[in-house]
Amino acid sequence: MPNDRREPLAHYWSKRDFKITSEPKGKHAKPARSLSFVIQKHAATRLHYDFRLELDGVLLSWAVPKGPSYDPTVKRMAIHVEDHPLAYGAFEGTIPPKQYGAGKVIVWDNGTWTPVGNPREGLKIGKLVFELHGQKMAGLWELVRIAKPGDRQQPWLLFKKRDAYARPLSEYDVVAALPDSVISKPLGQVAARVEPDAGAIEPAAGNSGPVAPSTKDAKSRAARDGASHSDIAGAIKAPLPDTLSPQLATLAAGIPLAGDWIYEAKWDGYRILTRIEKGRPRLITRGGHDWSDKMPDIVDDLGKLGAKSAWLDGEIVVLGKAGVPDFNALQKAFDRKSTDTIVYFLFDVLYLDGYDLRSAPLSERRRVLNAFLDRNASDRVRHSESFDADAASLLSSACAIGLEGIIAKRSDARYESRRTETWLKLKCKQRQEFVVCGFVDRTNGASQVGSLILGIHDDNGKLIPAGSVGTGWSADESHALHQKLIKLQTPQSPFDPSTVKQPGRWSRRVAGSERWLLPRAVAEVEFAEWTPDGQIRHASFVALRTDKPARAITREVAAKPAGAMPTRKATAKRAASSGIRVTHGERVIDPGTGLTKLDLVRYYESVAEWILPHLQGRPCSLVRGPAGVTGQLFFQKHGEKIGIPGITELDAALWPGHAALLEIDTAEALAGAAQMNVIELHTWNSTSRNIDKPDRIVFDLDPGEGTTWQQVQEAATLVRTMLSELSLESWLKTSGGKGLHVVVPLAPRLEYDAVKEFSQAIVQHLARTIPSRFVARSGAANRVGKLFVDYLRNGHGATTAAAYSARSRPGMGVSMPVRWDELYELQSGAQWTIASAREYLSFQSTDPWAAYWKTKQTLTVAMKKLGFKPARSGA
Repeated sequence: MPNDRREPLAHYWSKRDFKITSEPKGKHAKPARSLSFVIQKHAATRLHYDFRLELDGVLLSWAVPKGPSYDPTVKRMAIHVEDHPLAYGAFEGTIPPKQYGAGKVIVWDNGTWTPVGNPREGLKIGKLVFELHGQKMAGLWELVRIAKPGDRQQPWLLFKKRDAYARPLSEYDVVAALPDSVISKPLGQVAARVEPDAGAIEPAAGNSGPVAPSTKDAKSRAARDGASHSDIAGAIKAPLPDTLSPQLATLAAGIPLAGDWIYEAKWDGYRILTRIEKGRPRLITRGGHDWSDKMPDIVDDLGKLGAKSAWLDGEIVVLGKAGVPDFNALQKAFDRKSTDTIVYFLFDVLYLDGYDLRSAPLSERRRVLNAFLDRNASDRVRHSESFDADAASLLSSACAIGLEGIIAKRSDARYESRRTETWLKLKCKQRQEFVVCGFVDRTNGASQVGSLILGIHDDNGKLIPAGSVGTGWSADESHALHQKLIKLQTPQSPFDPSTVKQPGRWSRRVAGSERWLLPRAVAEVEFAEWTPDGQIRHASFVALRTDKPARAITREVAAKPAGAMPTRKATAKRAASSGIRVTHGERVIDPGTGLTKLDLVRYYESVAEWILPHLQGRPCSLVRGPAGVTGQLFFQKHGEKIGIPGITELDAALWPGHAALLEIDTAEALAGAAQMNVIELHTWNSTSRNIDKPDRIVFDLDPGEGTTWQQVQEAATLVRTMLSELSLESWLKTSGGKGLHVVVPLAPRLEYDAVKEFSQAIVQHLARTIPSRFVARSGAANRVGKLFVDYLRNGHGATTAAAYSARSRPGMGVSMPVRWDELYELQSGAQWTIASAREYLSFQSTDPWAAYWKTKQTLTVAMKKLGFKPARSGA
């Protein structure tokens, strides 16, 4: 589309009323050192992807209806539209109705781009080749014009060039695999982008990809439009923050094989941030404590750096004879108040003299830090050198000289005050902190520790056993440990009783020899491996730590580095995040839509973080359809041998007289179930922990023949109103079929019979009060033109399709949780299918049922208001 190059944004401005829309007006910007790109997913009249490349101070823009594909044989239509301002690159939100492009917008990907050849000449001739460096997009791409310049609409084709990043669409569909915003990241983190084929590793579900430098660059330039510029790409003029928390690294299961990484030594010391205000430094620990008085020499050297205001990040160590950090020596330096041997290695600068640098890429921050320290470094304050080299060789060398390991950092990542996967820990041995829960005296040593009893906190905050350690200290150190720990002695074990399976296993001595401790001390321990039951083997004590609170100690779980999709040589397809091997993925399971088994597996992978909270801890029944939705279906409640990887068989004692129940509690089990032809997932109304007492009531609004959708909507409103009058809050979801589900969360106080009787009383009351709309008896003949509100799902052993579950019927609808204010926007109970549900979720920034999980209601008041008395004494 032609633009007025004298004012390239004139056309953009003319289409919008900036008094109504929240889109940025922006202005023609000055050229930048790096060129940004952004792809925005736009749910307007039709869903499409807006592909934008920065050039000459604006964003050149194309509308791509189906989004990009990594398959070079798939050429996507791309309509050239008006230039947009650079500020638009950070825009997410809703364009109001009746405005141009009305609908929701998210930033689907962003990063930098590098033109191949002269991009201005390429635009003129209609052939633009470029390389993308994004969070999801990578490698060489091409835009080719297929109409004459000057046509009312300029159609182009966007396609992938053949390179190491290319993937067949049947193997990897990037818009389906990674549907979410890279800014808001609803309910989790964005998965990593595709990486080159060679040596590929599949990315772990929920991995956080790198934040590319120039995407934030666009946001930064927009934020400081017209302000003075620094030479630091991504710097933002801002006041000095009062407090900052450090970025933390994730333990990695392997070396990252692709991407731009730098590597540093993993210093075995204490993490310290430095805040400088008006030239005066303060040393702040990871926990926020001021240690300036403990290290006056380092404070003096920092004061000589010449910074008026700054935040610096680094680690303090004491170097041993071989120049390797010695953690015990560091502790002794503090114990003896002789800290002149401490060295402070700086590896990051977060703020400097009026500019916040956290949105700048690491490579830029390190460039600034290098220049800063080259002028002012001392023997006590040094720069932590980085190595742009082969990670395997570096790790091998680090282990050989006695280092703990190395740290890998994405060179294009911003600084984030949380644990991320843009910083990875690669350790020579497994090593982490444990809570010291007790100890056993040394057999032949007076007042010496023989072994420490260790624990960690589980996901529910319970302190659970993790094994013991009985080596790694000298006799003197063993005595010193004894003196410190004996002050914490307590008569009772600090472990949650339900987590101790084998009391007395803490040592070779008989049970009762343990000295239990208040869970306040933290020990760092090196070990060989974790056993299947969660205990450490071949452990060696390193030191006690005082910089981390005991309540924060959990098991470190190694993540796979952000890697690639499966190689083209694979004989069977693999799902994008779980790595499940999908056989016969091309088989059509819904003839009406053409949806395949691979589509189903990919759907369940994509909603894992949404659906798992509704499945975990709850018995689950499976509806299997080996021949698809039109073939014979099998309803499976029990743990027959079906070979689903990761599936959990519950204790058979939960339901005496029946085979063991099943639980789907991991993303692997979820994808594995789909691979084994499971279409629907149904859950009990109680958890396995409290199997006989339901924690919810489900009302299934099942319309009869001749019942309109409007009647279903009105019925849901009436049910909600009645429940509200009984002081009960309720939540809404589509059934994925013809009707709706109204769900009432409960505190698990009453047994099934009482809850079922109560739900039946509700339905009978509705049928008596509004007989023109409701019936209390099931059966097709009883509900012609009316609704049966099914209360039978509230009996013991009864199940309901879980939230986000697919349904085994033509169209493959999905049971979708929605807000009550969305009720009258719904078109049917199967409004979303496995083909469209994930796109809808990508525009939802919050869980519509967020408050559901915190609502624990009893039926006491409701029963009184309804005049209901349960027949069973169990109530």
